[in-house]
Amino acid sequence: MLIADWSWLEEAPSRKRLERLRDAWYADETGLWDHDAPTAEGDWAWPRGRNGAFFGVYEFLRTCGSFKAHFWAGERWEAFRDHVDPPVRAEWDTLLMGLIWNGPDGEAEHTDPGFFTEDPSTFYGVLLARSPESVRQLASSWRRVRPRLGELRGPFTEHAAGHEGWIGTFDAFADLMEDWGRVLTEATRRGWGVVGLSE
Repeated sequence: MLIADWSWLEEAPSRKRLERLRDAWYADETGLWDHDAPTAEGDWAWPRGRNGAFFGVYEFLRTCGSFKAHFWAGERWEAFRDHVDPPVRAEWDTLLMGLIWNGPDGEAEHTDPGFFTEDPSTFYGVLLARSPESVRQLASSWRRVRPRLGELRGPFTEHAAGHEGWIGTFDAFADLMEDWGRVLTEATRRGWGVVGLSE
């Protein structure tokens, strides 16, 4: 997951911003693509090079860089959310619809319109694109739900645990949520946005 300096991206026309971010991310000078470089799961990788000050990469725990874990976390939430107290459920709905869950009607958008284009789905590989304002709102939701994360253990274990797919245990779900919390907190601290791209 990338966090990025929105003011740096806004220097480019909207149709060129995704290309600007991808070019910076894939540049050899970042050191991010060195095959011998150790990767630290559950931590940040800060790039080197001329654009290194404008973005960072967070490596989620036990996802191997795949979005599948995030998709499955949304599926698990769908399976047990009706068994969560309504006020807590509403807060988690807000957070997860903004990040990984497709929502009760299956139509939640995970991209803010107008930044890359009016229709971000036209850009291949954009999984998530949240402006600094959206990130602040999501980080605020995270701060409210985090103290009550443990309350989800029972409903998850009873209604969503399984051996098929990713995120089969509550601990895996909780770890992923804590990782998201770190991403949102750091992006908010810097006033940056969050972008998820498939490689």
